[in-house]
Amino acid sequence: MKHVIIIGAGAAGIMAALAAAGQGASVTLLEKNNIVGKKMGITGKGRCNLTNACAMDEFVAHTPGNGKFLYSAYGQFSNENLLDLLHQWGLETKVERGGRVFPQSDSAIEVRKLLYDRLCRAGVHIRLNEAATAVQRWGDTFAVRTQAGQYEGDACIITTGGMSYPVTGSSGDGYGFAKGLGHAVTELKPSLIPFTTKETWPHALSGLSLRNVEASLWKRGKMLASQFGEMLFTHFGVSGPIILMLSAAAAHKKQCQYPMQLRINLKPALSKETLDQRVQRDFQKYIRKEAENAMKDLLPQRLIPIVLEQAGIDGRCQVNQISREQRQDLVDSLQALTLTITGTRPIEEAIVTAGGVSVREINPKTMESKLTPGLYFAGEVMDIDAYTGGYNLQAAFSTGYVAGMAAAKEE
Repeated sequence: MKHVIIIGAGAAGIMAALAAAGQGASVTLLEKNNIVGKKMGITGKGRCNLTNACAMDEFVAHTPGNGKFLYSAYGQFSNENLLDLLHQWGLETKVERGGRVFPQSDSAIEVRKLLYDRLCRAGVHIRLNEAATAVQRWGDTFAVRTQAGQYEGDACIITTGGMSYPVTGSSGDGYGFAKGLGHAVTELKPSLIPFTTKETWPHALSGLSLRNVEASLWKRGKMLASQFGEMLFTHFGVSGPIILMLSAAAAHKKQCQYPMQLRINLKPALSKETLDQRVQRDFQKYIRKEAENAMKDLLPQRLIPIVLEQAGIDGRCQVNQISREQRQDLVDSLQALTLTITGTRPIEEAIVTAGGVSVREINPKTMESKLTPGLYFAGEVMDIDAYTGGYNLQAAFSTGYVAGMAAAKEE
């Protein structure tokens, strides 16, 4: 019987343990936290965004960080395979906007309890509150040291996650283990993370959410990426779904170097001419009002002074005194409200880490190291990262499954 040691009980580690145990291996699962799947508890705002219901090709398209590396893993364990398994175990799920899949209960705790129960049933030796401190290879045996002692096994799977949200256990330990075993680690960057801005006016709008807007990143007059959907102003800059998606794009484009310009199209469904006509109608409707009171049908009240200021219009100016040129500037401001992006929040606040153990040194069909036989990687510790929507969690489950199956296989 093969003995497999897995470091890290997140989504990838849990699935690796279940897969390996299902093949008859003796499995030891080491976890520094007092529970398994801790980071899963913050996905989907605590509701656990398990996966996405889209086709597997879409998963690759939504993975800017080495998505093609995952083709084989997705072929072996897809979103349908995952959901079939969870349903067999009694978990009810639902599909929401954008194909996001959640537990019917909206409870990440239910998912964690279910997975813990399956680990126990599979006979996995779970070691909670026991962080790995070193990994060595002696001949055909791996030795993993912890604060409590040492474990020896025929195979070792590193599933320690990235550097984001260290409170969940993802503090970058796996990168050190990988380097110590001869692997290269690519540059680590925050991904799916809010932007900070040079301008201070977002602070005044803190908490204001905008829906159905388009945000785009620009550098030297060239658009680098754009997203449509919802965003949020914060005390430090901007956040929300489309901002997080733009940060992921920025992490993988060499042209994306801070500072950059963010342009927000507040009315992306309207052409410039149609929007101008709309503004004219509102001005006619409120012809005796001041400009800041004549735009209440167009924008949230707190945003109006900002848009007017960028357009160079005094908010106290009577509507009937606004010239055609000023109105054109106002239309431009409505479709390109501009901010200077100075960077991102700290990597510890990122949802995922871009960068990690180089996938060039990992066999995509087995997740085994090309440098060290018997060593496997799965999940975010590798140089893979995706957009929000369940794609990262599916990547963790799929690569974990593949690594567990391969590690348990008798030679």
